Amino acid sequence: MAPSFDDENSLFDFVVKNGNGVKGLVDSGIAKVPKRYVQPPQERIDKLDAFSQVLSPIDLSKLDQPAEHDQVAETIIRAAETLGFFQVVNHGVPVELLEALKDAAHKFFAQPPKKKAVYLKAVSPSPLIKYGTSFVPEKEKALEWKDYISMNYTNDAEALEHWPNQCKEVALEYLKASTKMVWKLIEVLLKNLGVTQKHNSIIEALTGQNMVNMNFYPACPDPELTVGVGRHSDLGTITVLLQDGIGGLYVKAEENIDTAKKPEWIEIPPIPGALVINVGDTLQILSNGRYKSAEHRVRTTSTQSRVSIPFFTTPKRTTKIGPLPQLVTIDQAAHYREVTFGDYMDHFFGNAHEGKKSLDFTRNSSD
Repeated sequence: MAPSFDDENSLFDFVVKNGNGVKGLVDSGIAKVPKRYVQPPQERIDKLDAFSQVLSPIDLSKLDQPAEHDQVAETIIRAAETLGFFQVVNHGVPVELLEALKDAAHKFFAQPPKKKAVYLKAVSPSPLIKYGTSFVPEKEKALEWKDYISMNYTNDAEALEHWPNQCKEVALEYLKASTKMVWKLIEVLLKNLGVTQKHNSIIEALTGQNMVNMNFYPACPDPELTVGVGRHSDLGTITVLLQDGIGGLYVKAEENIDTAKKPEWIEIPPIPGALVINVGDTLQILSNGRYKSAEHRVRTTSTQSRVSIPFFTTPKRTTKIGPLPQLVTIDQAAHYREVTFGDYMDHFFGNAHEGKKSLDFTRNSSD
């Protein structure tokens, strides 16, 4: 008989403090979603209210072809200015590696709880590696149906020594290949903002810190009541996301998105071999609002467990972020004040997910 998790303190200790995670709940044999995971009605994801849109993937190899470069660059820019999400193929990350990544994620989360719990924040062998569940469990009224392992990168030696054996080599290769791709994308986006000289130093500042996460969404007894990840935008510069074939990613459309019907939420179905790219808050701030960080969320499923592997590229904590000077004119005021990325990050991780509210921390009061 499955244990009862009606007592919220016992559930919190089991899932969060002891490192059993959501997978531990499911493995215990629960037949219903515990109360602590039941989302308020307005936060639940109704598939019928979303519009499924297969975004034509952008062929990134054409950026290296003079005859095709400008057209592809314009497509990237348009996506960054509207939905803030797009998919890419021929991106330089081997498809075989992507498949190996998904397998590695499943292997890590299939381990017994005690094997994963060694990476809990309080006992992890490195402060750069963290295993956990939900987003900020201590601050959330309703927990997210997700476990994760987070791996910050400093150098190869540290990664190979401390990252989990099940995934360290493929995760490191994914990080390196994705970094090359992100540089190409940022070059295109910066040039569109009028950055033509010394752009390498700006890109280095925007990509000073890199991290790979592996997310695990166990099959849920009643996905209508839960969310895998709540409404949020990413805090960094650009995120690269590998989805598996199950799907569940939903993006909030801006008012100026070009569709005959303008739904509030758009489902982004997975495309084999493709990677999902999305704009983060840092790039929205840098562009003074021209590029849109994308508010998104993740649905759970009752049929099978799902994995996703995001690569986050962000500035270092000490880097100052604010609108580019050339974008602030008499006719175009600065919509955001300059802050250190570390301060922005502390604010972001100090609160539960609530859409794009984190941007208010740096938004000018005159807006």
